[in-house]
Amino acid sequence: MSDKVRDYSGDAVSITYDATRCIHAAECIRGLPAVFDTKRRRWIDPSAAGAAAITEVVMRCPTGALHATRRDGGPDEPTPARNVVTVSSNGPLYVRGELEIETSAGTIHETRAALCRCGASKRRPFCDGSHQDIGFRDDGQLELGKPIAPPQTDRDGPLLVRASHRGPLLFGGVLEIRSGDERTWARLQHPALCRCGHSRRKPFCDATHQQIGFDG
Repeated sequence: MSDKVRDYSGDAVSITYDATRCIHAAECIRGLPAVFDTKRRRWIDPSAAGAAAITEVVMRCPTGALHATRRDGGPDEPTPARNVVTVSSNGPLYVRGELEIETSAGTIHETRAALCRCGASKRRPFCDGSHQDIGFRDDGQLELGKPIAPPQTDRDGPLLVRASHRGPLLFGGVLEIRSGDERTWARLQHPALCRCGHSRRKPFCDATHQQIGFDG
């Protein structure tokens, strides 16, 4: 456990918080303000609600900064059957699924993550909120023809996420891509999504990273 990960343990549930992954989406605060209160010195109180309610709210955290482990015999967070990325408006790629994310420190097994697509994050491949600092703008819509839909299965299986050298985010596996308003979508195999912030076909890569000399 890194020095940025804090453990908040109660009798019924244990909550971990990774400050390096948090971009203050505030789903936890809106969901259970009695448990998650940034005005307190110890801002997470796992005794202020039931374990099931805490686990449900923790699962709303889109970045994976929060995780809950039940200590009362109840079910922990399940691994999603589908690998889904939501292209947020003017923000990151929110990914959920059976994720295997390659980082400089090794492969991270996750169910939720916010991945940088503006090119400015200092914690790539993860988002650190820099899209707000640089005024990144993209409405999160998908310009699609006929969606490519791989055969449906009970589970999509593992999704390998790799940031290519000075290039796009590469996804090894089946991935459902949704627009920010979830009006358009496609199920694709092995897509390459822009992470330099300058593609003219966002969220897809169009090789603009080569023209601008993106150093990822």
